[in-house]
Amino acid sequence: MRGTGRRPRSRGQRGEDGDMQPSEQLIEAPTTDGPTTATAPGGAARRLETAAERWDRIPAIATGEDYLASIRDRGTTLYLFGERLDEPADHPIIQPSINALKATYDLAIDEPELATAHSSLIDAPVNRFLHVVESPDDLIAKHQMQRRLGQLTGTCFQRCTGLDTISVLHSVTYDVDRDHGTGYHRRYLEFLKQAQRKNVLIAAGMTDPKGDRSKPPHQQADPDLFLHVSGRNEQGIFLRGAKAHMTGGWNQHWICVLPTMNLREQDRDYAVVALLPGDAEGLTYVYGRQASDTRAMEPGTIDKGNACFGGQEVLVHFDDVFVPWEHVLLDGETEVAQKLVSRFTAYHRASYVCKTGLGDVMTGAAAEIADQNGVAAAAHVRDKLVEMVHLNETIYSSSIASAARATKLDSGIWMNDEMLANVCKHNVTRFPYEIARLAQDLAGGIVVTMPSEADFRSEAVGPLLERMLAGRADVSTEDRMRILRLIENLTLGRNAVGYLTESLHGAGSPQGQRIQILRGAQLEEKRGLARALAGILPPEQGDAASVGAP
Repeated sequence: MRGTGRRPRSRGQRGEDGDMQPSEQLIEAPTTDGPTTATAPGGAARRLETAAERWDRIPAIATGEDYLASIRDRGTTLYLFGERLDEPADHPIIQPSINALKATYDLAIDEPELATAHSSLIDAPVNRFLHVVESPDDLIAKHQMQRRLGQLTGTCFQRCTGLDTISVLHSVTYDVDRDHGTGYHRRYLEFLKQAQRKNVLIAAGMTDPKGDRSKPPHQQADPDLFLHVSGRNEQGIFLRGAKAHMTGGWNQHWICVLPTMNLREQDRDYAVVALLPGDAEGLTYVYGRQASDTRAMEPGTIDKGNACFGGQEVLVHFDDVFVPWEHVLLDGETEVAQKLVSRFTAYHRASYVCKTGLGDVMTGAAAEIADQNGVAAAAHVRDKLVEMVHLNETIYSSSIASAARATKLDSGIWMNDEMLANVCKHNVTRFPYEIARLAQDLAGGIVVTMPSEADFRSEAVGPLLERMLAGRADVSTEDRMRILRLIENLTLGRNAVGYLTESLHGAGSPQGQRIQILRGAQLEEKRGLARALAGILPPEQGDAASVGAP
């Protein structure tokens, strides 16, 4: 039997107060076969697929090669440079991001003690990216895995948002069911069991385009600037709007959409959590550009810097996309949005420990170019490398500390310490920029003025560049060019997206962390500590002491 859900209503149904509102009455979703197609609110025909039908077309995945096969031939609509791609998996700009996700499968095979965990849901080992954290040790292992993948790929490997979505929904669906008598948590558990058995990827769609930032969703001139429920029927809901900056959005098998901010009562249609396959009808992907991205289309590998791995962000448009009730995990409960976002950030801001893996690569590249230049023993060079390590390990320590100080929630899952998670992410908004500056300092101006690989390979000027771009006599010029291009890639090129700008704005821009840090700062308690040591009596005691004084 399918779980309970809110009673379907048309887009125009209104309550007694004249405002749009979902019914509070719960119904059993239909158990008999209903229509297989319907006209969506916008007029398009949509297949009303069941949850089982959607799972049936997604294969079980064991290896990285299985993953590569699983995302081909899906018939998706993706645009890059104004053209729809027949097979996005074949495009050279997209392939590096696919390779980064493949690495998450490969690591589970190569280092299972790090990248897998035993699932109590299905009583079997699962990829750690699909695991429900059952202890602080699970969170610590997660952060160690994230750093390791950063080391191996030198980029954003695009799975942290999905893992942190799994984590936050465990507790939030449990709490909503307890408070409202809904059936969301059971739906969540059933979906996660299938996800673990099939070993799939889940992307998170949280950030909305937002439009006029001074107005809430229901006051926007264009209602589609925030993703919302555009209609409901006996089989499920329809989603309309968009999600921006979706990390690895096209590369993954499922998308989970969530609210991006605190919502008001009038925003009920925007309070939705739903799961849908990446090839669902009505989805359109528009690929995000990255600095120097067209180098991926050039011959050779030197100028690419990191020829194998890269990140991906896409704008995803939802044109009345159908979701069966079995995959709806929130529908109209606006009061939950703030809790959901706050808990998500506690997980996700600590997940930015992945940048320490990229920081390890950056530090290694800086040390390598210093050695190739013959200055590795210079005191000022060593001091700069020490500073890079110090900054990187400071990020790592705050993430690990947030895991060690985790709290167990009512659903049984553990959550990172919120204060320390926000401190971790706030460090990430700053320290990678300084690490990158130091790497460029050690690399020298050649990091942005070096001729191309085509010139290096040419008969006309190649021999000249072989001599003029040389470092130490026992180091090949090509190796020197390769390490310089890697530094360029991480500080200015494609992977600067993941190492720098994503570090600044991902999981919320710096002010978001400062707000959370202030909320947990306990300033009044700390004032009391200072007053006590300074010999300043509390106000009530000071008044009593003054009574009877001469």
